[in-house]
Amino acid sequence: MTVSRFRNILYTVAAIVSLVGLADATYLAVQALTGETLGCGGSPDCFRVLGSSYARVGGIPVALFGTLAYFSVFTFATFAAFGYVRARVLLIPIIGAMFLATLWLLYVQAFLLHAYCRYCLFSAAITFLLAGLVIALPPERDGSGA
Repeated sequence: MTVSRFRNILYTVAAIVSLVGLADATYLAVQALTGETLGCGGSPDCFRVLGSSYARVGGIPVALFGTLAYFSVFTFATFAAFGYVRARVLLIPIIGAMFLATLWLLYVQAFLLHAYCRYCLFSAAITFLLAGLVIALPPERDGSGA
């Protein structure tokens, strides 16, 4: 298998994985925007996390930022799989920012709220997987991006 084909497979996998994250984040965003109460198998932790002041930034649900981030990853990973170099360049910092935001949100859950949201942990796992896929990308050898 050539390096460019392996890279395209990783971009395709990242696009598919980001769709799973997009579904999770969209569900949480819709719940936050409509004011619905989430049921996490009877666990009050989800409500504690998602109802906390950390669940919004400037009045905007964090899940809405997640939806935008996952959609961006899907878009750029898809374009990157088709050989668009600019999409490849933009994909890495977006996933890096998602990784850092996820670390912060995990810290908030563990040390500030002492509660965990299953949907948030699932999103964290998806983000870590995306970061792993980006790390696994072989380096570009020439300026063509192939």
